[in-house]
Amino acid sequence: MSEQTPGRRAGRVMWVLAWGAGLLLATHFFGGWEDRQRNPNQAPQSVHGDGFVEVSLTSSRQGHYVVDGQIDGQKVTFLLDTGATQVAIPSQVARDLGLQAGAPVQIRTANGLATAHRTRLASLRLGDIELRDVAALIAPGMDGDEVLLGMSALKQLEFSQKGGTLVLRQSTLQ
Repeated sequence: MSEQTPGRRAGRVMWVLAWGAGLLLATHFFGGWEDRQRNPNQAPQSVHGDGFVEVSLTSSRQGHYVVDGQIDGQKVTFLLDTGATQVAIPSQVARDLGLQAGAPVQIRTANGLATAHRTRLASLRLGDIELRDVAALIAPGMDGDEVLLGMSALKQLEFSQKGGTLVLRQSTLQ
Protein backbone atom coordinates (compact mmCIF):
# COMPACT_ATOMS: atom_id res chain seq x y z
CA MET A 1 0.00 0.00 0.00
CA SER A 2 1.49 3.32 -1.01
CA GLU A 3 1.54 6.30 1.28
CA GLN A 4 0.01 9.58 0.10
CA THR A 5 2.28 12.54 -0.41
CA PRO A 6 1.63 15.57 1.82
CA GLY A 7 0.57 17.63 -1.23
CA ARG A 8 -1.98 15.05 -2.32
CA ARG A 9 -3.40 14.75 1.20
CA ALA A 10 -3.73 18.54 1.46
CA GLY A 11 -5.48 18.59 -1.91
CA ARG A 12 -8.06 16.08 -0.70
CA VAL A 13 -8.61 18.04 2.52
CA MET A 14 -9.14 21.22 0.47
CA TRP A 15 -11.56 19.36 -1.81
CA VAL A 16 -13.63 18.18 1.19
CA LEU A 17 -13.59 21.70 2.70
CA ALA A 18 -14.70 23.23 -0.60
CA TRP A 19 -17.60 20.79 -0.88
CA GLY A 20 -18.57 21.49 2.75
CA ALA A 21 -18.50 25.25 2.15
CA GLY A 22 -20.57 24.81 -1.02
CA LEU A 23 -23.19 22.76 0.80
CA LEU A 24 -23.32 25.33 3.61
CA LEU A 25 -23.82 28.20 1.15
CA ALA A 26 -26.50 26.28 -0.77
CA THR A 27 -28.35 25.48 2.47
CA HIS A 28 -28.21 29.13 3.51
CA PHE A 29 -29.37 30.36 0.10
CA PHE A 30 -32.26 27.91 -0.24
CA GLY A 31 -33.31 28.39 3.40
CA GLY A 32 -33.60 32.14 2.77
CA TRP A 33 -35.42 31.47 -0.50
CA GLU A 34 -37.92 29.22 1.28
CA ASP A 35 -38.50 31.90 3.97
CA ARG A 36 -39.15 34.50 1.25
CA GLN A 37 -41.67 32.17 -0.41
CA ARG A 38 -43.56 31.77 2.87
CA ASN A 39 -43.26 35.45 3.79
CA PRO A 40 -42.40 37.72 0.86
CA ASN A 41 -43.00 40.79 3.08
CA GLN A 42 -40.17 40.51 5.57
CA ALA A 43 -39.28 44.20 5.22
CA PRO A 44 -42.46 45.95 4.06
CA GLN A 45 -41.87 49.24 2.27
CA SER A 46 -44.03 52.25 3.04
CA VAL A 47 -45.17 55.00 0.69
CA HIS A 48 -46.06 58.38 2.16
CA GLY A 49 -48.51 60.65 0.37
CA ASP A 50 -50.51 63.75 1.12
CA GLY A 51 -52.50 62.65 4.17
CA PHE A 52 -51.79 58.91 4.02
CA VAL A 53 -49.23 56.16 4.38
CA GLU A 54 -49.47 52.91 2.38
CA VAL A 55 -47.88 49.50 2.69
CA SER A 56 -48.12 47.08 -0.25
CA LEU A 57 -47.96 43.36 0.45
CA THR A 58 -47.31 40.50 -1.95
CA SER A 59 -49.20 37.24 -1.44
CA SER A 60 -47.27 34.12 -0.51
CA ARG A 61 -47.17 31.09 -2.79
CA GLN A 62 -50.18 29.76 -0.86
CA GLY A 63 -52.12 33.00 -1.53
CA HIS A 64 -51.87 34.33 2.03
CA TYR A 65 -50.66 37.74 3.08
CA VAL A 66 -47.89 37.26 5.62
CA VAL A 67 -45.87 40.24 6.84
CA ASP A 68 -43.31 41.00 9.52
CA GLY A 69 -44.27 43.77 11.89
CA GLN A 70 -44.18 44.71 15.54
CA ILE A 71 -46.36 44.52 18.61
CA ASP A 72 -45.32 46.93 21.33
CA GLY A 73 -41.94 47.36 19.65
CA GLN A 74 -41.16 43.62 19.42
CA LYS A 75 -40.90 41.77 16.10
CA VAL A 76 -43.73 39.41 15.14
CA THR A 77 -45.05 37.83 11.95
CA PHE A 78 -48.65 38.59 11.01
CA LEU A 79 -51.02 36.56 8.87
CA LEU A 80 -53.79 38.84 7.62
CA ASP A 81 -57.20 37.32 8.29
CA THR A 82 -60.23 39.41 7.34
CA GLY A 83 -62.44 36.61 8.71
CA ALA A 84 -61.08 37.05 12.23
CA THR A 85 -62.95 39.55 14.42
CA GLN A 86 -59.94 40.28 16.60
CA VAL A 87 -56.18 40.17 16.40
CA ALA A 88 -55.44 36.66 17.73
CA ILE A 89 -52.11 35.94 19.39
CA PRO A 90 -50.86 32.42 20.18
CA SER A 91 -50.37 31.93 23.94
CA GLN A 92 -46.60 31.40 23.66
CA VAL A 93 -46.15 34.55 21.55
CA ALA A 94 -48.23 36.51 24.08
CA ARG A 95 -45.97 35.26 26.90
CA ASP A 96 -42.87 36.20 24.91
CA LEU A 97 -44.33 39.70 24.34
CA GLY A 98 -45.21 40.07 28.03
CA LEU A 99 -48.91 40.65 27.32
CA GLN A 100 -51.31 40.57 30.23
CA ALA A 101 -54.25 38.17 29.98
CA GLY A 102 -57.50 39.96 30.77
CA ALA A 103 -61.07 38.77 30.99
CA PRO A 104 -61.81 35.31 29.59
CA VAL A 105 -64.04 35.07 26.55
CA GLN A 106 -65.47 32.11 24.62
CA ILE A 107 -64.35 32.00 20.99
CA ARG A 108 -65.40 29.78 18.11
CA THR A 109 -62.49 28.36 16.14
CA ALA A 110 -62.14 25.79 13.40
CA ASN A 111 -61.55 23.27 16.21
CA GLY A 112 -64.67 24.26 18.18
CA LEU A 113 -65.15 26.43 21.25
CA ALA A 114 -62.18 27.65 23.28
CA THR A 115 -61.53 30.13 26.07
CA ALA A 116 -59.33 33.05 25.08
CA HIS A 117 -58.33 36.10 27.09
CA ARG A 118 -58.78 39.73 26.11
CA THR A 119 -55.73 41.97 25.95
CA ARG A 120 -54.83 45.37 24.49
CA LEU A 121 -51.86 46.19 22.32
CA ALA A 122 -50.33 49.59 22.99
CA SER A 123 -49.02 49.63 19.43
CA LEU A 124 -49.13 47.48 16.33
CA ARG A 125 -46.84 48.32 13.43
CA LEU A 126 -46.70 47.27 9.75
CA GLY A 127 -43.96 49.22 7.97
CA ASP A 128 -44.74 52.88 8.74
CA ILE A 129 -48.38 52.16 9.56
CA GLU A 130 -48.86 52.29 13.31
CA LEU A 131 -52.08 51.54 15.17
CA ARG A 132 -52.56 52.36 18.86
CA ASP A 133 -54.59 50.67 21.59
CA VAL A 134 -55.71 47.67 19.53
CA ALA A 135 -58.08 45.06 20.98
CA ALA A 136 -56.68 41.53 20.78
CA LEU A 137 -57.16 38.02 22.11
CA ILE A 138 -54.64 35.64 23.58
CA ALA A 139 -55.74 32.41 21.95
CA PRO A 140 -54.87 29.01 23.42
CA GLY A 141 -54.18 26.13 21.09
CA MET A 142 -52.96 28.24 18.17
CA ASP A 143 -50.02 26.47 16.59
CA GLY A 144 -46.96 28.34 15.38
CA ASP A 145 -45.85 31.87 16.00
CA GLU A 146 -47.93 33.82 13.47
CA VAL A 147 -50.30 36.43 14.85
CA LEU A 148 -53.65 36.59 13.04
CA LEU A 149 -54.21 40.21 12.06
CA GLY A 150 -57.99 40.43 12.33
CA MET A 151 -60.56 43.15 11.91
CA SER A 152 -59.93 44.85 15.27
CA ALA A 153 -56.82 46.22 13.53
CA LEU A 154 -57.78 46.08 9.85
CA LYS A 155 -61.00 48.11 10.33
CA GLN A 156 -58.77 51.11 11.09
CA LEU A 157 -57.28 50.89 7.59
CA GLU A 158 -58.46 51.02 4.01
CA PHE A 159 -57.37 48.00 2.02
CA SER A 160 -57.69 46.78 -1.52
CA GLN A 161 -56.46 43.66 -3.30
CA LYS A 162 -55.60 43.20 -6.94
CA GLY A 163 -53.43 40.66 -8.74
CA GLY A 164 -51.71 39.16 -5.71
CA THR A 165 -51.01 42.54 -4.08
CA LEU A 166 -52.79 43.90 -1.03
CA VAL A 167 -52.48 47.62 -0.33
CA LEU A 168 -53.06 48.82 3.23
CA ARG A 169 -53.66 52.56 3.63
CA GLN A 170 -53.78 54.60 6.82
CA SER A 171 -55.03 58.16 6.83
CA THR A 172 -52.60 60.49 8.59
CA LEU A 173 -55.19 63.28 8.78
CA GLN A 174 -56.80 63.59 12.18
